[in-house]
Amino acid sequence: MIQSLSHSTLYVDDQDAARDFYVDKLGFEVRIDAVMDGFRWLTVGPKDQKELELVLMALQPGMMLDADSVAQLRGLLAKGALGGGVFRTQDCRATYETLKERGVEFMTPPTERPYGIEATFKDNSGNWFSLTQPRQG
Repeated sequence: MIQSLSHSTLYVDDQDAARDFYVDKLGFEVRIDAVMDGFRWLTVGPKDQKELELVLMALQPGMMLDADSVAQLRGLLAKGALGGGVFRTQDCRATYETLKERGVEFMTPPTERPYGIEATFKDNSGNWFSLTQPRQG
């Protein structure tokens, strides 16, 4: 049976720029950065969550995508339509301020929600994320 999710893929415009965003701005660490058969396998993850890696996948024709698919996905990525995920934090407001100072583009500031406090931001490719602080009690 399935035990856990270990990797999740995000399409990015530029792997080097994405690496810099996730490492320099979000504070993640690079887990793997290797070239295999002309394909760059680049993964990053939160320093305190070793069991999860984000694969920063270049939008380029190859084994998984043809040129038409790449063109369509590039347009969707630019619009923020490919999604992203949810990052949890113990203090949404403090994390928001820190990330904002590092140049992270927020779409919404910390806002009270039924499930806690949430702020939303985009990475440099257009993927969006929620930054959440779960409701206590």
